[in-house]
Amino acid sequence: MKHDREMGGEMEARETLETPAGSELLLQSNKMGVLPEGRLLFSMSLPVVISMLLQALYNVVDSIFVTRVSEDALTAVSLAFPIQMLMIAVAVGTGVGMNALISRKLGEQRYAEANAAATNGLFILFISFLVFLLFGLFGVRPFFDAFVADEPEIHEMGVEYLTICCTLSFGIFLQIGVERIMQAQGKTVYTMLMQLTGAVINIIFDPILIFGLLGFPKLGVAGAAYATVGGQIMAMLLSFFLLFCTRHDVKVSFRRFRPSGDIIRKIYAVGVPSIIMQAIGTVMNLAMNALLIAYTTTAVAVFGVYFKIQSIVFMPVLGMTSAAMSIIAFNYGARCKKRMLRTWRLTLLASLAVMAAGLVCFQVFPAQIFSLFEASDEALRIGTVALRIISPSFLFAAIGITNSTLFQAVNRGVYSMIMSLLRQLVALVPVALLISVLTHDLDLIWLSFTIAEVFSVVVSLFMLRRVHRTILDKLPA
Repeated sequence: MKHDREMGGEMEARETLETPAGSELLLQSNKMGVLPEGRLLFSMSLPVVISMLLQALYNVVDSIFVTRVSEDALTAVSLAFPIQMLMIAVAVGTGVGMNALISRKLGEQRYAEANAAATNGLFILFISFLVFLLFGLFGVRPFFDAFVADEPEIHEMGVEYLTICCTLSFGIFLQIGVERIMQAQGKTVYTMLMQLTGAVINIIFDPILIFGLLGFPKLGVAGAAYATVGGQIMAMLLSFFLLFCTRHDVKVSFRRFRPSGDIIRKIYAVGVPSIIMQAIGTVMNLAMNALLIAYTTTAVAVFGVYFKIQSIVFMPVLGMTSAAMSIIAFNYGARCKKRMLRTWRLTLLASLAVMAAGLVCFQVFPAQIFSLFEASDEALRIGTVALRIISPSFLFAAIGITNSTLFQAVNRGVYSMIMSLLRQLVALVPVALLISVLTHDLDLIWLSFTIAEVFSVVVSLFMLRRVHRTILDKLPA
């Protein structure tokens, strides 16, 4: 999901900041202090980029198959998407807190406390699932009543789809929990295997369950939901196998388990800010859907498609910045200013290159992109205009995301939170609403994305100047 794992590197930043400054032995023994910055950035970011692209592909393929049911089906799934984003935000944010605490305890060689952090983390993730289970049972229908009470077909398909995704969401919560336990031990290949398993199963079973192939019943959007949760559950089962049947520094056991309020507080001390930052995207999606549906349900479907296909452009950037955050933070702790700034510049250039490629594709091939979703004439027209108007914002987003990475790496996470609020909520939604009120022109509403990104970048430059003056300029040259 968009930015659905953006905060994964925060843990590394926190941990590397605890490195004793000036420790030459540790600096020489850690690749982040000695390898050439370009090669280091590439080697560290590649597994993360692959994992994130798998998640993006997973979402895009799901929409491609759903749209072959009907445009109403795509609209229903698009309306459900913010709640799915919220589930990911809670799971990943909690996972970030787990990751930070487990890594800290492993670094201190307090293995029993690391085990307790992992066990308590999985426990609160299961409690989080129970909350969404209750929403799936009692909250889904009122949720769709608020958007499409007068569109019965979209309403019923949406209720069916989201009920399945919420009531069977234990797979995504527990899989992400185990994934973060593995990451805390540096086993990122296991993470990639889990995500690959979920994505492949979803892609295989999407057409089978949606269209009733190979003797399976034809389930429509319910089939898409079952394929999604099925992939999540299989990834969870693989994660359990890797956790309990292979050797690790961290061991999880629920025998005689009692929840620890102190450990849970420590997990959420890091996790809650991450949850909030990622949940901002959910609020933005809900607000934009409410605004767009006043024009036509097709606009909601178009926005849902855009939000998923743009993740293919954003995910490589988020993967690179996640790796860059660890490198910058390590060298900040080691007081290596040159390596910090070289890494930041390389990340900025690479991010701009990726976003520029995305901009060109969206400008030159918007109709071809939307044709993958069997778009109606109206959806094709709205979507083509939307992609061409929104895509220039990618270049500004590259600058903003890279600056945000630097802020987190030097322990100025509040600056990153402010930027996320500006990019996705404070600037975007009011500007979109103002354009709508003043012009009543759906096409012009898409300008709000670029306006919000420009505003966010301008603010980030002021923050960057402050970081230079108060932090970077005080480091040895």
